[in-house]
Amino acid sequence: MKYLFLLIFFIGNCSIGNSQILKKHRDSIDGAIDLSQFLGELHGVLPILSPITEPAVGFGLAAAGLYFITKENNDNQKFQKPDLVGLAGGYTENGTWFVGGGYSGYWKNDRIRYRGLLAYADVNLTYYSQLFPESSREFNLNSYFFLQQAVFRIKESNFFLGGKYQLSKINIDFLLNPEFPEVNISDFDLWNSGVSIIGEFESFDNIFSPTKGSKVHLSYDQNLELIGSDKNWGTLNFYSLYYYPVSEFWVPGIRVASRIATGDIPFYAKPYIELRGVPALRYQGDITALIETEQLFSINYRWGMVAFVGVGNTFNEKNNYQPEEFVWNAGAGFRYTLARIFGLKMGLDVARGPEDWAVYVVFGSSWLK
Repeated sequence: MKYLFLLIFFIGNCSIGNSQILKKHRDSIDGAIDLSQFLGELHGVLPILSPITEPAVGFGLAAAGLYFITKENNDNQKFQKPDLVGLAGGYTENGTWFVGGGYSGYWKNDRIRYRGLLAYADVNLTYYSQLFPESSREFNLNSYFFLQQAVFRIKESNFFLGGKYQLSKINIDFLLNPEFPEVNISDFDLWNSGVSIIGEFESFDNIFSPTKGSKVHLSYDQNLELIGSDKNWGTLNFYSLYYYPVSEFWVPGIRVASRIATGDIPFYAKPYIELRGVPALRYQGDITALIETEQLFSINYRWGMVAFVGVGNTFNEKNNYQPEEFVWNAGAGFRYTLARIFGLKMGLDVARGPEDWAVYVVFGSSWLK
């Protein structure tokens, strides 16, 4: 879904050079640039470009080709969520690169939600020791990844139940010799094959940039030797998102999330704090927990400002699950409503974490997965 937003941004900028196209992309209500009509009529595959801003891998560039499949309203004139097919690749300044393809579908009037993905990634990251917090080592991870996921709506409710299968081949190469006793050399060459049980509740007003409603997700991922995994390990995953519009101009949001590791989990798969301004894998633990709030303030019909702040912590068995790594973030940014009918916003966030600043290009919601 992310690269759909990248596609829209790229097309919107390229459209400004042609007066006829520009006219077509004007909103009839306020005359501003708006891609609602374009998205509703889109056919074919188009190229896109977008910056990569994840601090764990450095700045880079992503490119993709996407096919946006729109649908007619159903018998009740209810908006039908679009499907997306795409190919993407990217490269960053620290040598990380990836390529992959996927499909995201909403079938049978949104009674079935499907995702499929096939990808390869060669990623250069930094591992921070849990036993020696001041020590870190760079390492390279290359992985083939395959995913199939489907969730099914329960009758006419907002509850979904489903499952997932994922298969990955992981190879690890430490660019500097590892000196951490908690890193198991058997993790350096692994097949991971696992299944998941997924339960969700969702009542968002739109799938791109929700401003009202909630989503609660609970899943358990289990890798099993019985189906081809080299190790038995898993994670219990929970997150909850809630948006409540106080007024036409102010929409508060809150995110609560936690992950718990089970079994003989590889060091790179341990839960970590996921907050804007905090590099991936920087703060890991057997258990992670975080809370973040985001406040959207509308300046006018199109433009808005956001402010956000969050805190998180890690917990480890070796310390009897006492709070360890207190992590925080804070930041601000802007949003522009790029497709009014679809409720799609885009923008830019600047975030500060415990160590450094980071910049994020945002398409849709910063929280949706």
